[in-house]
Amino acid sequence: MPPEAKLLQALSAGMEWDRYVFAHPRSTGYHQMAWRRVIEQVFGHKTFYLTAQRDHNISGILPLVFFSSPLFGRFLVSLPFVNYGGLLAADVVSKDALLEQAVELARDLRADYIELRHEELSELRWPKKQHKVSMRLELPDEFSILWKTFPTKLRTRVRRAQKEGMTFRIGSDDVLDDFYAIFSRNMRDLGTPVYGSAFFAEILRAFPMKSRIGVVYLNGLPVAAGFLYGFRQVLEIPWASSDKRYNRLAPNMLLYRSVLEYACHEGYRVFDFGRSTPDSGTYRFKEQWGARPVQLNWHYWLSNGGPLPDLSPSNEKFRWAIFLWQRLPLFVAQCLGPAVIRHIP
Repeated sequence: MPPEAKLLQALSAGMEWDRYVFAHPRSTGYHQMAWRRVIEQVFGHKTFYLTAQRDHNISGILPLVFFSSPLFGRFLVSLPFVNYGGLLAADVVSKDALLEQAVELARDLRADYIELRHEELSELRWPKKQHKVSMRLELPDEFSILWKTFPTKLRTRVRRAQKEGMTFRIGSDDVLDDFYAIFSRNMRDLGTPVYGSAFFAEILRAFPMKSRIGVVYLNGLPVAAGFLYGFRQVLEIPWASSDKRYNRLAPNMLLYRSVLEYACHEGYRVFDFGRSTPDSGTYRFKEQWGARPVQLNWHYWLSNGGPLPDLSPSNEKFRWAIFLWQRLPLFVAQCLGPAVIRHIP
């Protein structure tokens, strides 16, 4: 029998969902059921977790999050706020059943579009954007081997930070406030609304064994920090920031050197620096560590055709909003940011 797409409703079905995630070779950590609870509890969005089933067994999954905003419109995303997500299926028939169910859901919700964030799904014929790449570095067994591959200039900048007396600490919720102080300031400086600290606290609670925070300190003051999330053999740093007031002391260099050492020590085989726009400043920063680009494919279904949506900060229509946000007092940006960013995937 051909598979039938269904909406996952029973909480007890979550275990079956996760079994499929861990068995699928292309799954990511963001496909895990716990992310549904994180998004619902922190952002309050409706979620729709679709499954394709064959003979009462899951043959495909598609997690979707629904956004409804007077400013940004109505749409479904898999998965917002993070770099990955999208559809997983055992075969083409299961894939088609899930896509059909997703489109039907979008029409019922009067959504303008669906956005699926894939690393690779070449058989999907929806329009796509390839504006981002994931920067990844293969890791050796020992950090000392990796250290020798770094350019001399890079190692010199790391040593500069160490000579200034900077220290590094890996922690969890015990260093969350230090991470958030750096992250929220940096987001304000970039003109981007910031997530609330509750978002990161919920991730730490949902994934206590696979999420960590690394912080660089100068005389007890946090000056750079990164949020780490591991799945299988990959450790990712989806959120990282440094205090630009200390850029000349290179705390960011010590941060990445230290988290790479941590990744090697913990047995990870790949370090994911997160997504970047090709040839941008962040792209070149990650490239100097030896990271190589992996193309990301974001696929779209559009209810009425037209251009692909663009809610990124590079969109010219957000220029003045970014300009004004950069000039907000930090406390105001921290208070207003979570209410705004919950509508931007």
